[in-house]
Amino acid sequence: MLSQGFVSAAAIAASVLFILSLGGLSNQEKAKRAVWYGIVGMAVAVGFTALGPGIGGYGWLIPMVLIGAGIGTYLARKVEMTEMPQLVAALHSFVGLAAVFVAWSADLERRRVLAARAADGVMQEFSAFAALVATKAPDELTFLQIEVVLGIFIGAVTFTGSVIAFGKLAGKVDGKPRQLPGGHLLNAGAAVLSLVLAVMYLNGAGFWTLILLALLAFFIGYHLIMGIGGADMPVVVSMLNSYSGWAAAAIGFTLSNDLLIVTGALVGSSGAILSYIMCKAMNRNFVNVILGGFGGSQGPAAEIEGEQVAIDAGGVASALNDADSVIIVPGYGMAVAQAQSAVSDLVRKLRAAGKEVRFGIHPVAGRLPGHMNVLLAEAKVPYDIVLEMDEINDDFASTDVVIVIGSNDIVNPAAQEDPNSPIAGMPVLKVWEAKQVFISKRGQGTGYSGIENPLFYKENSRMFYGDARESLNTLLPLID
Repeated sequence: MLSQGFVSAAAIAASVLFILSLGGLSNQEKAKRAVWYGIVGMAVAVGFTALGPGIGGYGWLIPMVLIGAGIGTYLARKVEMTEMPQLVAALHSFVGLAAVFVAWSADLERRRVLAARAADGVMQEFSAFAALVATKAPDELTFLQIEVVLGIFIGAVTFTGSVIAFGKLAGKVDGKPRQLPGGHLLNAGAAVLSLVLAVMYLNGAGFWTLILLALLAFFIGYHLIMGIGGADMPVVVSMLNSYSGWAAAAIGFTLSNDLLIVTGALVGSSGAILSYIMCKAMNRNFVNVILGGFGGSQGPAAEIEGEQVAIDAGGVASALNDADSVIIVPGYGMAVAQAQSAVSDLVRKLRAAGKEVRFGIHPVAGRLPGHMNVLLAEAKVPYDIVLEMDEINDDFASTDVVIVIGSNDIVNPAAQEDPNSPIAGMPVLKVWEAKQVFISKRGQGTGYSGIENPLFYKENSRMFYGDARESLNTLLPLID
């Protein structure tokens, strides 16, 4: 058993590693090293915590750690990159549910301690946490109760919200915004009832108040995320990431665990900042995201004139062979088709022919922030030709050919031209300003988001139908 001094020193070291990990993830070239910082930091955190003072029950602890490690290893090997967003959402739900269970357990231990004090007796089988609670003064126990309420509420909202986000990302739940009759009034009513239950609990009401509080928070999490459209899931995932961090911090305060507080605060604050960046990229109000009040249409969409004109691989190859500058815009369709390697091969062939090739990446492309950057890095696309929307948007007007691979909303001119569009006001990549635009798409449907795209009907646009990977592999031999 290690002393508290060793555990505290390990917590500081783990916290530094987590900070270095987050800092390194801001740069693609440093990302691999940053991930290792996080891995080592978590190993230090778990190991030294398990060996710290007051920790026992290794007969339960060790098997649970091994089972969890086994499940994690299995998922890491099995889950495809296209399934990573829903996996992240699922992991957020675990953090939220853990916060609820820990908070319930903390209150039960608090009640045991108070019962022992009232009976003027001595508890012979104090748990490590109960022993900690027994040392607290009455005002400190009040703060513990506040921490319990926050842990339950944030954790429960995170749990059901993440479960619904997982369902929408995995296609198991309808991606359209759905709310029960009453809409936001139901959420507001549930929040007010939650506050009433919290006040009752703080004034001595029974454990039943915490059960009802959790049920109300479960409903709020469910109803909030059900009210958000599937096209807005990247923002939702980053928001739930923030919620899971604050839930972890609440657990840390309850357990007097400094490392959980620091880690939760890091995750919570970074998730909140990322949510703000995502909202800015989609021209959304941050408060509306928190309240689940966006993702639906604003009125009847403008009618689209013209028709979608198809083109074959030969026509696309001819345009590419004549072009001097090419911009590729990837979206979730590239991930679904696992076409990143074929895209990388196309880039190498075009660059070998002396053409300028770059990528335009929208902040919310894919279903997870940074989704496209990760896929392109996996395919070994050079980092220096992968540019963000603000860096490349002014260059489309002077570009010969743009190839859009599986994108819809992020290249949709309706965002700027149709005030009734569900994505009205959202900054988009202005691909239609290029001389020629080729859209690689499976078929004529609206895709996952269900939003029609006028780009597909423009005179300088051609539809390159088919599976993205197969289409690109057909195209590659035709490039000079």
